[in-house]
Amino acid sequence: MMESDDNARHKAKMEKRKAAQDAEVASKTVAQKGLLIVHTGPGKGKSTAAFGLMLRALGRGFKVGVVQFIKGAWETGERLAFARFGDQIVWRTMGEGFTWETQDRARDVAAASAAWNAAQEMMADPSIGLLVLDELNVALRYDYVPLAEVVAALRARRPDLHVVVTGRNAKPELIEAADLVTEMGALKHHFAAGVKAQAGIEF
Repeated sequence: MMESDDNARHKAKMEKRKAAQDAEVASKTVAQKGLLIVHTGPGKGKSTAAFGLMLRALGRGFKVGVVQFIKGAWETGERLAFARFGDQIVWRTMGEGFTWETQDRARDVAAASAAWNAAQEMMADPSIGLLVLDELNVALRYDYVPLAEVVAALRARRPDLHVVVTGRNAKPELIEAADLVTEMGALKHHFAAGVKAQAGIEF
């Protein structure tokens, strides 16, 4: 008898939840919109989440662009995997490595400017449906590229273009312009316990 009562309460609860969910979905009237998505925060997984979204888009037949602003031309597992999609992906690694490695602001600014030019070219390419601007937030944080210009260009993007921006310390102006912002928290990381970056996990 008790099990039957539990099932009845659960069924009633789920019916109520389904009705609320159905009403919420029915209230949305915009069928299609190119989104500006920002992954930021101190936790691991910002670029990884963007690459997961890329995989979903590729599965739906999108052509995808990637511009990496900071990371150098070192070989990563995601780049090796995505290379198998051939012409469905345009991938430009434009950085020279992390800022503490180059220690040369002029070089970093030049690399970031070239990356931003590549990003604008991809934004203008009507065949690209999703564009990932990996670590653009870092370039903006250090003023390697002009914030106002970047935000204006992202706001003025084609209405069918989805853009994902990754990196820590997203600027408030970018957050305000975005449609979706996710902040990755840092609760625990194996690196703090002395575990080095591992192939297949970090790169």
